[in-house]
Amino acid sequence: MAGDERRMQILGLAVSLFSQRGFRGTTTKEIAQAAGISEAMVFRHFATKQELYSAILDHKACTGSALDPREIVGDAVQRKDDRAVFEGLAFQALERHECDTEFHRLLLHAALERHELAEMFWERNVRPLYEFLGDYIRERQREGAMIDVEPRVAVRAFVGMVIHHSLNNNLWDQKRTLLSISNKEAARQFTEILLNGVLVRQPAKQSKNNVRRNGKRVANARLSASGSKK
Repeated sequence: MAGDERRMQILGLAVSLFSQRGFRGTTTKEIAQAAGISEAMVFRHFATKQELYSAILDHKACTGSALDPREIVGDAVQRKDDRAVFEGLAFQALERHECDTEFHRLLLHAALERHELAEMFWERNVRPLYEFLGDYIRERQREGAMIDVEPRVAVRAFVGMVIHHSLNNNLWDQKRTLLSISNKEAARQFTEILLNGVLVRQPAKQSKNNVRRNGKRVANARLSASGSKK
C-alpha cells in the first residue's frame, strides 16, 4: 500500500479494535496483526500511541464526524433563530452518531477507562460546544429573549437529551422498542422542550371581539353588584 493508504488502514482498524475491546484490551501488536503488517510499521506511521489517538480525532474532524457548531448553525446564530440553532445542532449530532456507532463506542471506552483520548475529545469538541451555546444563550438573555437561567445548565439539559437518545438508539435499544422516531423529529421535539423552558413568554394579544366581550362582562358584573346593594 502507499503510505497514506496504509496510514488510513491502520487508523480504521485502530478505531474498530478500540471500540470493541477498549484501550486497555488492545495493543499495537494486535492492530499490526489485523492490518497484516509488523508492529514496527505501525510505529513508522504513528511514532507513539499519543500520536495515534490524536490522529483518530483529527481524522474524524476531517471526515465531518466531529461537530463544529460555527459551521453548522452559524447563519442561524446571526439571524437569532433560536429553533434553527438548537434543532440544527441536535439533528446533526444524531445523524453523525447513527452513522458512526464505532466512534461513539470508542468515546465511551475512553471515558470509562479514564483514557487520555476522552480528555482530548472533551477539550476539542465538548468544551467548545458548551462555550458556543453558552455564549449564544447569554446574548439572548441580555436581549430579553430568554429567562435568567445558568447557560451551562441549559446547555447540559439540551446535550443530555440528545446524547441519551443516541445511546438508546445506537447501543441499548437498536430496534427502537421504547421510542421510534426520526432524527429530524427527535431534534425538533428536544428543541421544543428546551425552548419552552428558557424563552421569555410574551403576553397573548387579545382580539377586539375578546376585548368587547370582556368589557361587557365587567360592566354587567358592576351593574349586578350595584343592584344587589340597593
